[in-house]
Amino acid sequence: MAGTPLARAEHFVWLTARVLEQRRFAYHFLGAAAEPVEAALTAYLNEDGGYGHALEPDLRGPASQPLHTAHALRVLDSIGRCGGLRAERICRYLTNVATRDGALPVIHPSQRGYPTAPFIPIVSDPPSELLATGPVVGLLHRNQVWHAWLFRATDFCWAAVKGLQKSHPYEIQAAVAFLDGVPDRSRAEEAADRLGRLVREQRLVVLDPGRSDEYPVAAGYAPGEYHYPHDYARVPGSLARRWFTDEEMDRSLDHLALEQQEDGGWPVRWRQWAPSTALEWRPVVTVEALRTLRAHGRVLR
Repeated sequence: MAGTPLARAEHFVWLTARVLEQRRFAYHFLGAAAEPVEAALTAYLNEDGGYGHALEPDLRGPASQPLHTAHALRVLDSIGRCGGLRAERICRYLTNVATRDGALPVIHPSQRGYPTAPFIPIVSDPPSELLATGPVVGLLHRNQVWHAWLFRATDFCWAAVKGLQKSHPYEIQAAVAFLDGVPDRSRAEEAADRLGRLVREQRLVVLDPGRSDEYPVAAGYAPGEYHYPHDYARVPGSLARRWFTDEEMDRSLDHLALEQQEDGGWPVRWRQWAPSTALEWRPVVTVEALRTLRAHGRVLR
């Protein structure tokens, strides 16, 4: 397919994406308004204040879930609408589904009975997880949201980050999302420095995309499900950007740009388990790839 990377991606989005990703693409790259994005997102909102209806495509069915709600917060944050009554409603939901220590499980038991990715187990009494809690707490702090639920959840995240000794890429991403948003910047910088050393020591990042097969794949991940510097440092202002040299980041962004496929979209690297999930995830991944490249100064047109 001929054309610029952005033009090719636009064709892919109009051809394949859900209304939400179409609206997001139009907002981020075509100068459209934020209101249509929020209207499309509202279709996934439930009466309990949480989000469901496969907003996060690997969880099917209508039930509100922390992962869906984190996805909704990322969308709202990206359009400058993560505050006010929206945030208050979300925090009420988070309070109701929080674990005994005030944090979030990856999957609430209400998901039972609906199609779910086999790599996301459903248990009756799920534990608190940094993977679910960190991104939510980080985004709420980033948007200067204050709610009673946040106090214990923030304490949980600090303790979880401090306790990380052996981890995996998605958990590290969650930790970065927390540290990038939390108000105590000096403490966040100190914690991020330690995590950066851990990521390099445990080889949780591919520093040379041309030799990716020499790096380990985390347990339970799909073959080839590697993470690169841009996966941790989505924007130049992220604390994770300090973990990598300019040369390492340039190689990573070159690799991301080259991952655009013939149809204009970017691939999904994690394990696919149903035809609909791959179809729905690719436009999400494509919009985020474009946003990452642009944030780091890459020309898309």
